[in-house]
Parts: sequence; C-alpha cells; structure tokens
Amino acid sequence: MKNSTEISIKTLAETAHQAIEKHFEKTIKWEEAVKKDEDIEAVHQMRVGMRRLRTAVSRFEKYLILPKLISDKNIGKFARILGGLRDLDVLKEILQKNYQPHLVAKEQEFLKTAFTKLDKQRKIAFSQVQKILKDENYKSFKNECESWLKNPSYQSFSSVKIYHVLPDLLSPEVSQFCLHPGWFIGTKIIKSEIVIPTKWTPIELEEHLKTQGETLHSLRKQAKGLRYQMELFTELYGESFAAYVHDIKNIQEILGMIQDNMVLHEWLENIFKSELERELPGLKTLLAANREQLWQEWQPLQQRYLQADTRHSLHLVVLQPNLTDK
Repeated sequence: MKNSTEISIKTLAETAHQAIEKHFEKTIKWEEAVKKDEDIEAVHQMRVGMRRLRTAVSRFEKYLILPKLISDKNIGKFARILGGLRDLDVLKEILQKNYQPHLVAKEQEFLKTAFTKLDKQRKIAFSQVQKILKDENYKSFKNECESWLKNPSYQSFSSVKIYHVLPDLLSPEVSQFCLHPGWFIGTKIIKSEIVIPTKWTPIELEEHLKTQGETLHSLRKQAKGLRYQMELFTELYGESFAAYVHDIKNIQEILGMIQDNMVLHEWLENIFKSELERELPGLKTLLAANREQLWQEWQPLQQRYLQADTRHSLHLVVLQPNLTDK
C-alpha cells in the first residue's frame, strides 16, 4: 500500500482521463482476439473492459466535455452485444465443468442436445459481435475516444484536486448500494428489527428466487458498479477501504453464481420443456442443491450488510481518504 508521500495528488480531470484511457486501452487490446474467436477469454476480457469503461464515462461525464459517441448509452450497447456471446460461453462452461461429469451416462447423452443448441445460438451471437465490430458507429466511437484522449476537454470544475471531491463522488454510490431492495429479499421485520430466516425449505427458496431473482440480479449489478468505481481510487485509501472492495467483489461473485444458476435452469427449461423433469432429474437435483449452497454462502454477507455498523463503517471509510491537501 502506498503512503501519502508516494502518491501524487491528481486533479479530477487527470483522474477521469486516466480511468477512461486505462479501460479503453484494455478494451481494444482484446478486439483482434475476439474477431479471431480462438479463445473465449478474449470475449470475457473485452466485455469487462467495456463495462469498466462505461462505469468511468458515466461517473465522470458531467465533469468532462466528451464527443457524442462516448456515452453511457453507446458503450452499453457494445457491452450488451459482447455480453450475449459471453453469457452463452459461461452457460456451456458451467454445464461442462460443474454438472455434466456428475451425471449418469444416460443423462450425459441426453445433454448433448443442449450443447448442440448452445453451439447454434453461439454462432448467431458471434455473428452479431462481428457485425458490431465492423460497424461504422463502433469505428467512429474508437476514433473519438483516441482523439479525446490525445486532446481532452474538461468542464472548469474538473481542475480541482481529486482529494477535495473524492468522498462526494463515492458516497452516492455507497448509499445506492446500501439501500438497494435486494438486501431485503427473504427478510422479515419483527418489532422494527430485520430478521433473516435461515431454515428455508427448498420450495421456499425456489419461490423467492423465481419472484425476486431480478431484484437480486440488480443488486449484483449495483455491487459491480460500486466495485469498479472504488477500484479507481484504492491507492488513495488504506487497508479498510481495500477490505470493503474485497467484500463487495465477493458479494458480486456469489450473486453472479446464483444468477448463472437461475439463467441456466431457465435456459434448460426452454430447451427441454417437460422433458427436463423426466430425462434430466439428476441435473435438476444438482442445480437445486447448488442454489441452496450458494444461498447459504450469501446469507452471512446479507446479514453483515444489513447491520447498521457495517454500513456506517463503509460510509466512514469512503469519507476518509489517506491524503491531506498540499
């Protein structure tokens, strides 16, 4: 961890420029590999780069003078196209590594139908990625990014030191994260106290995830945005800040695995319909067991972040960068 004497205090403008440059360069670094489609990791890395770039642009754009194409909406469109391809790769990887080896031979054979369908869907998704990367809108977006990074334009306020505004940049993100309704899924209010039932039946868990899965997924996206934003400033804070970043990453990952499980289950239901129960009972059982295990991993984090002390501590950490004005 760098100490305050080793850190050069940047302005808000310099911080924004550095963030946009870093994530833009990471994004285009993987473009050729994505076009060649030789390694699914390339799609993952380009998608992450695009998402981080989107976070940087959306959080800093009010302090910058950006070309029209460098926008949250435009970058989001590119990220969604890459995401469609990446999601199919994730489904296939989860099926192959986490479930297929544990099925009886009959179910493994029947599952080949799913892999055939996945491959067909992936070809369509990859063609959409190829199309967007050849599109004039994407090429113009890249050109505008490169031009702006060489000759950036800023609003006048952006010349202040980042230290003066850093807590104000992060505090709204923290508040939205803490107040997200996803935290309250499966809880009860008893005598004004939040209570988290821990002994759910599998049926109760399934019902909650079916009716409130989208809200839980929304919390995951909120956690991801907060994590990306906080990671821009880790050198300006201490160990407590880094610990919260690690915590938020865990929250994002566990909720992500729950979401992946639910998406896979829904996808299989769409493919096999009534045959899923009859032909793949072992797979259904494994999926349900995995959801239950993940939920048990989620509840301690949920319990912790529903405690006032944890939330207050997160706010206080964000309000106290390591630096002093010079």
